[in-house]
Amino acid sequence: MEGLPGVGGARIRDIRPWFYSPPSMPRPIQATIHTAALRHNLERVRAAAPGARVWAIVKANAYGHGIERAYEGLRGADGFALLDLGEAQRVRDLGWRGPILLLEGVFEPRDLEICSRLNLWHAVHDDAQIDWLATHKTHQPHRVFLKMNSGMNRLGFTPERFRAAYARLAALPQVDEISFMTHFSDADGDKGIAAQMAVFQRATDGLPGERSVCNSAATLRHGQQPDVRGDWVRPGIAAYGSSPDYPQHDAAHWGLRPTMTLQSKLIAVSAIPAGASIGYGSIFTADAPMRIGVVACGYADGYPRHAPTGTPVLVDGVRTRTLGRVSMDMLAVDITPAPDQPHWQPNFGSEVTLWGRASNGVVLPIDDVAAAAGTLGYELMCALAQRVPIHTE
Repeated sequence: MEGLPGVGGARIRDIRPWFYSPPSMPRPIQATIHTAALRHNLERVRAAAPGARVWAIVKANAYGHGIERAYEGLRGADGFALLDLGEAQRVRDLGWRGPILLLEGVFEPRDLEICSRLNLWHAVHDDAQIDWLATHKTHQPHRVFLKMNSGMNRLGFTPERFRAAYARLAALPQVDEISFMTHFSDADGDKGIAAQMAVFQRATDGLPGERSVCNSAATLRHGQQPDVRGDWVRPGIAAYGSSPDYPQHDAAHWGLRPTMTLQSKLIAVSAIPAGASIGYGSIFTADAPMRIGVVACGYADGYPRHAPTGTPVLVDGVRTRTLGRVSMDMLAVDITPAPDQPHWQPNFGSEVTLWGRASNGVVLPIDDVAAAAGTLGYELMCALAQRVPIHTE
């Protein structure tokens, strides 16, 4: 074996065989991003808001999907909307030459230089952003979206101050076209959008400029109304196959398809007697003999640690439940034979779908998993861990 350089020019024996082995098969967990589903969901949004242009929202790294992986499925949109300049640069690097909107606007004066260079549109929701524009030197006037706080009380000018902000922007040579936007707080619930919509319409009445008010829920529920859908809609979670008003309506009701599947395999199978407990804290105890499987997936992969016993999961395409506490790298599932599934006999290596589409076509909606864990599909998508390999199809 060839030696390696040592102290004083001497050669030492290559000791790598003692501690190094070639790469082996990876841990059997993988996320899949479904390009065709992204494309389909985008078309469903267009059908829900006929005539409106559509922003593809790719903030939070395209809701955990990865901007570069989601781009092909979303490039049929009329523009991309996101939060930071790094995301905007990535979209431009992919070859996009159309509109890009910074949903929170700029965070400091020098950001305007990058907006000029990348030709970015940006929201204006605070007096400081107008002040920065007033001192910004640019050869190309900026396209801005003036944001109103119509009742959500997060970002935007109040209705009483909105026209004054508009007048300031309209007087600046650094500003070209001014559009208007707001954000609904209750588009997914019983309170609805009527009150905020009325506030927005009164405050913008007679002002020239395009309008954008609809998030996913407002687009799907009210996009057929011309005065609501406006000129641009901003569907976020709907583009990624999750229902914005779950559980009132599920994704299938809106014709949405899952765009992310998280799958793994059983890495152990065992039988336990009545009275045996599973996992940390022994929070689940079997009341009868059971067959259980251990899945190579845990909270370090982005699966919610607080998901309780009973959280739905698919094993070989059959819906079953988790058991006990989720560990860092593993979780347990119930694979006890059932009378209605006489041929279901999962074993070591059986496919486990944590959310999304199983190989046999059965879908486990991410919203079902999120609801069991007391959270939202948004969080599960965005929480996918970096260590999980991602495949695009």
